[in-house]
Amino acid sequence: MGAEIVQLAEQAGPYLLTAVSSYGAGVLTRAEDAAVEATANLGRRILQAVWHRRGEQGRAELEAAVQDVADDPEDGDAAAALRQQIKRALREDVELRGELTGILSAAGAGPVNVKASGKRSIAAQTIGTAITGDNVTLRP
Repeated sequence: MGAEIVQLAEQAGPYLLTAVSSYGAGVLTRAEDAAVEATANLGRRILQAVWHRRGEQGRAELEAAVQDVADDPEDGDAAAALRQQIKRALREDVELRGELTGILSAAGAGPVNVKASGKRSIAAQTIGTAITGDNVTLRP
């Protein structure tokens, strides 16, 4: 499997899970709702793009994977199965790869490279509070 496909599926993953958590299994046919969080709408757009390009069997498999995530959003195996469906679709459809790359790029969801080096260094894309060092005391 190409690195590009794996990277696209990993980038899309959080958006897919948010969309399914927000919309449930109806994510594949739901129209965009301006009041819904941008992340869920992005995931919905990705899932719909994949769904519309699949044949009957591919759609049924994707629908089953989406339903499994909708039934239990905390199930890591269900989320992995959904990502696998996306990877399969990307492997089989070069045009879909370009479409998803465009969707993710337009949303500013490009690849993020974070590098940490040195003793006790940390790396994070987003972080609230990070504390390193010995004998740290936090006071409100």
